[in-house]
Amino acid sequence: MVKLLGISGSLRRGSYNSALLSAATRLVPPETTLEVASIRGIPLYDADVEAQGIPPAVAVLKDAVVAAAGVLLVTPEYNNSIPGVFKNAIDWLSRPASDARRVFGARPFAVIGASPGGFGTTLAQAAWLPVLRTLGAQFWAGGRLPVSRAGSVFDEAGNLKDAAVEAQLKQFLAGYAAFVRRASA
Repeated sequence: MVKLLGISGSLRRGSYNSALLSAATRLVPPETTLEVASIRGIPLYDADVEAQGIPPAVAVLKDAVVAAAGVLLVTPEYNNSIPGVFKNAIDWLSRPASDARRVFGARPFAVIGASPGGFGTTLAQAAWLPVLRTLGAQFWAGGRLPVSRAGSVFDEAGNLKDAAVEAQLKQFLAGYAAFVRRASA
């Protein structure tokens, strides 16, 4: 069994990225699970706060990442890059610096995302590459999934309604799960 963890980089209740992650939990291949974690409640990074100890919301997310064989980041794109709240959460996970290897070191990561715009989250996904490389994560580059025009891909309840995107997501997840399986062997 391959255990994956998915993290949406959006805090918005009606988030297309959270909806994409929800769809992914139903479309993972057999012998694969995808648990969902949240960045909600993670404070802005502050070394003074860190000096008092890792905040509980950060510790919970760190433990979830460490328990997973692979991590799927589901990223919005703000101003052609990574959303601040999502980057902040990843920055916290790398603290203290001595713990970054335990959390990220050679762990397989993949990135997908959804956007109401016409280019999906192509630039945000690319912006994650140097961050993940710096942290020592293993990035799966075997597929891309920047979902564009997300308003027409999901219904009002946040359910995936586009058959082509569903097929692409299923294919992406199958490739990523196979990569994680190989990396874990």
